[in-house]
Formats: sequence, C-alpha cells, structure tokens
Amino acid sequence: MSWGFLRDLLSGVNKYSIGIGRIWVAVVFIFRLLVYIVAAENIWKYEHDEFECNIKQPGCENVCFDHFFPVSHISLWALQLIMVSTPSLLVVFHVAYREKREKHHNQKLYKSPGEIDGGLLCTYLISLILKMGLEIVFLVLFYKLYNGFKVPRLVKCDIRPCPNTVDCFISKPTEKMIFLYFLVATSCLCIVLNLSELSYLIFKYSIKCYLKRYIKKCQGSESDCHKSGIIGHNRPAAAGRFHNSLASSPSIQ
Repeated sequence: MSWGFLRDLLSGVNKYSIGIGRIWVAVVFIFRLLVYIVAAENIWKYEHDEFECNIKQPGCENVCFDHFFPVSHISLWALQLIMVSTPSLLVVFHVAYREKREKHHNQKLYKSPGEIDGGLLCTYLISLILKMGLEIVFLVLFYKLYNGFKVPRLVKCDIRPCPNTVDCFISKPTEKMIFLYFLVATSCLCIVLNLSELSYLIFKYSIKCYLKRYIKKCQGSESDCHKSGIIGHNRPAAAGRFHNSLASSPSIQ
C-alpha cells in the first residue's frame, strides 16, 4: 500500500499548524505511520495462514478466525490513520479557498491566507474536534471488537462446522499485544495533544476578544470624557457673554 498521499497531506497541514499541532503531525508521521509501514504490517501479514486449530475439519478454521477477528487489527489501524488525518483536509481546503479568492479579486484580502483567524479558526477548531472524536471512536471500536486490548494465545471455538469445542492458536500473540498497546498509547497521546491545542486556541482568542472589547470600551469612555470637557469649557464662556450683554443693555426705568 502506498502512503505517499497521507505523507503529503501531513506535510501540508504542518505549514498551517501551531506548535502543538506540529507535535501532533510528528507523532502521527513517526510513531504511527512509520511504525505501521516498517514493522506492524509485517507482523499481521500472514495472520490468517498462521492461525491454527487442533482439528482439520473443512471450514472450521475460517469460521473461527472470522469470529475472533471480524476485522484485522492492522486493517483497522490503517483505517484509523486515514480517518484521523482526513479532517486536516478542511484546513488545507480553506487556505486554498482564501488564496483563490485573493487571485480572483486581484488584491490582498488577508494578512496571510494561512494565518489562523476568523473563519479559518473555526475550520481549524472543527478539524480538531473531529480528530479527537474519531480517535475515541476507534479506541472504543478496538475494545468492543476484540473484548479488550489483549491478544490471547489460545481461543476456544465451538461454531459450526466445527464438530465440537476446538482449540485455536494465534501466532505471535505477545508481539501483537505489544504493538496493540503501542497503538492505544499513541492514540491517547494524540487525543491529549488535540485537546491541548483546542484549549489553547480557545483561551488565546477569548483573551484576544476580551482585550479588544476592553480597549474599545476605554476609548469610548475617553471620547465621552473629552466631549464632556469641551461642553463644560464652553458653558462658562457662554455664561460670561450673557452676563456682559445684560450689563451693557440700558436700564429700564
């Protein structure tokens, strides 16, 4: 399987991410994608052929394997990698839309098309929420499909066409369990990184909006005080002119 498109996607997202987002990209690329390609894919490559039962009843091994492994660990891991990386396309598409809009109007509409603000900030936050949600969904899916995060050495199967309860043996259970724990650990780390980035961005732009409102309020108060000062300064002058006009008018006999 070629993973070039996923590599290009992650490198493209890296340009528009903040510090925590770049750490997430590094974790996905090094500790998940490379581990999958270099090691994990080979461990599960012949899992069906190496699954053995102590009976040679035709169809028994196939039925038992399908029962205990409805979806291969490695296939589900590959699907997870693709799905959790896909929301990042939202950010890439939004930046491309900004760049196209600037070319269409032939003028500078944004400080930088890749700067996280305004609508791009909302898109970025949505992508983070989707990535966290997908990570959690796949962790729950792993747990439900395989009754936990363990790979047993021996499973007992009594599904037809097996004539009775047979013992079936899983190949490399310890090695598979180590990689399964590694998968769970990296997924949890990615969730923590996404949550940290989401909290940081919300906090940062909440403070930014608060400061903007505070500055506008202060400027409005200073403007009102300035106007009040001008009015107060003009009132004594007007009173003085009125008093002088009374003094200069002829007395009424």
